[in-house]
Amino acid sequence: MVTSGTFVDLSGKTAVVTGAGRGLGLGYARALAAAGASVVVNDVDGTSAESAAKEIRESGGNAVAVAGRVGPAETADALVNAAVEHFGRLDVMLTNAGVLRDKVLWKMTDEDFDTVIDVHLRGTFTCVRAAAVRMREQGEAGRIIVAGSPTGQRGTFGQTNYAAAKAGIVGMMRTWALELARSGITVNALIPVAATAMTKTIPFFAPHVEALERDGVPLPDALRKGEGFGTVEDVAGLAVFLASDAAAQVNGQAIGIGGDRLALWSHPHEVSVGFADGGWSAEAIATAWPSTLGRDPESVGVPAPQL
Repeated sequence: MVTSGTFVDLSGKTAVVTGAGRGLGLGYARALAAAGASVVVNDVDGTSAESAAKEIRESGGNAVAVAGRVGPAETADALVNAAVEHFGRLDVMLTNAGVLRDKVLWKMTDEDFDTVIDVHLRGTFTCVRAAAVRMREQGEAGRIIVAGSPTGQRGTFGQTNYAAAKAGIVGMMRTWALELARSGITVNALIPVAATAMTKTIPFFAPHVEALERDGVPLPDALRKGEGFGTVEDVAGLAVFLASDAAAQVNGQAIGIGGDRLALWSHPHEVSVGFADGGWSAEAIATAWPSTLGRDPESVGVPAPQL
C-alpha cells in the first residue's frame, strides 16, 4: 500500500450517501465516518440502512439512517433535511444508489428501462439538486460526488438502461461543475470497479469474488493491476479524498479507481477532423472516409478482462 504524510480529516463535515446499506455505498459511508464525517445513511431497505448506521455508531462515528427509494424529490429533500436536523449542515452528497435490469435491447421492457433511469439518473438529479440548494444557502464550500461506471464510459452488452443512466450522470456532472464552481462547490464523478453483488454476476469475476468472500483469497495482481478490479475498501479512499479540502481544486473530473489502479478518464473530444471546401456531401464522405476518419475508429464496449 502506498502511504503519504497527508492526513485527510473530515471532522465537522456531514455527508449523505445514497444506497449505503451494503456494497460500495456502505464502504463509502464507513470510510467517510472513519475520516471524521457525520453520515446520513440512505437505502431503500430500511433494515440495511439502520444496520449500517448502527455499525458506524458502534465504531465511534456519527450516523443516522433514512430509508427511501431515490428518484422522487421527496426522498432527496428528506436526506438533506436529515443532515441539517441531526448534524446542523450538509457538506458532501455522494449519490451511489442503483439497480440493474439487464436485458438485450429487443427484450428490454419499458419498465426495465424506466426503473434504472429513475433510480440512477433521476435519483442523482434530485439528490444533487437538493444538496446544491442547501450548500449554496450555507455559503460555504461543498462536495458533490456522483457514481459513474465504465459501462457509461464505453458501453456494455445488455445494459442499454444502465449505460444511458451512467453516461447521463457524467454529462450532468460536467454541467454542474460549471454551474456550481462560483459557489465553491465541486462536482466530480467516481468510476469504481470492485467486487460487489453486481460484479459478482459477471462470469469472469464471479469465481474470484466468491473465493474472496468465502475463503479470504486475495484477488490476483492480474485483476488488481491489469483490470483495476479490487475490493470495496479499495475504492473508498477516492470518496474520502473528493469529499475533503485536499480536493478543493478538483472539479468536473471523472476519476476511476479499483484494485491498485487510479485513473483519470478523458472527456469526449474530437480525435480526427477533415475539411472540404464548400462542405461535405454524402458522396464526398463515402469517398474520403476509408482513408481519413475511418482509418482508426474508436473502440466500443468495456474491454474483455484478460487473465
